[in-house]
Amino acid sequence: MNPEAWRRIVAWLVDWLCFLVWLALVAAVGIPLYLAGVTGQWSVVTANVVSALVTAVPLTIFLAVLESGARQASVGKRVMGLEVVAARDGGRLSFASALLRNALKVAVPWTIGHAAAIALAGATTMSPGLVTLTAAAYVLPLVYVVTLFVREGRTPYDRAAGARVVRARP
Repeated sequence: MNPEAWRRIVAWLVDWLCFLVWLALVAAVGIPLYLAGVTGQWSVVTANVVSALVTAVPLTIFLAVLESGARQASVGKRVMGLEVVAARDGGRLSFASALLRNALKVAVPWTIGHAAAIALAGATTMSPGLVTLTAAAYVLPLVYVVTLFVREGRTPYDRAAGARVVRARP
């Protein structure tokens, strides 16, 4: 079992506290626009694209910049004494690899979950596609958490990006 699994989960919770600040700002703009009727007539596709562009994309880029930067860690990882390194040599992760890692970690599950929520809100019946989308919204993050506890604790997004999360060097 990976001894850093719980540290990574706490780090992710700290990162989510930071994300909530951004989401509060987005809501402070988005809710009045919705109430004024500006966004209420958008199609499901438009709502999902705009949502991804103002939430998942900036957060993914923010994390990629931090994890490929000098400290090699998100705010939560810094708090928990962790850093993201290249799996092959323990060096700094490239921005492209950090972007891939966080796209798979944040943007993909976020977008799937948001698409499922919007579709469920407007659904009158549960189509097979909607059931599949909703299941994916729950299963993907669960897989990510479970993989933290097996073998060396490298998640699918860590493996895809060629990354490892390790204790920060002093």
